[in-house]
Amino acid sequence: MGEEEVIRVRLPDRSKGEMFAIVESMLGAGHVKVRCEDGKERLARIPGKLRKRIWIKEGDVVIVVPWPFQNDRADIIWRYTNPQVEWLEEHGYLKF
Repeated sequence: MGEEEVIRVRLPDRSKGEMFAIVESMLGAGHVKVRCEDGKERLARIPGKLRKRIWIKEGDVVIVVPWPFQNDRADIIWRYTNPQVEWLEEHGYLKF
């Protein structure tokens, strides 16, 4: 019990415009409403490569990439598990 479990956590790549977001509500058809760390609410879509592999639900912390041509929309590229979210909160990454 003395050793801490090593948790690998992917962080957003700011140079690509990635940011943290929290899933607010499920809209169906692979779309969700997210609240991003910059304070904006966006309509995000779950790409096909994630849709079948990862189940996203309300309250999940995700990484999104806002669309460059339509700033109120984004793509979800990553979902965090509960231990990863706890690690992010302990290390001060989540500022919602």
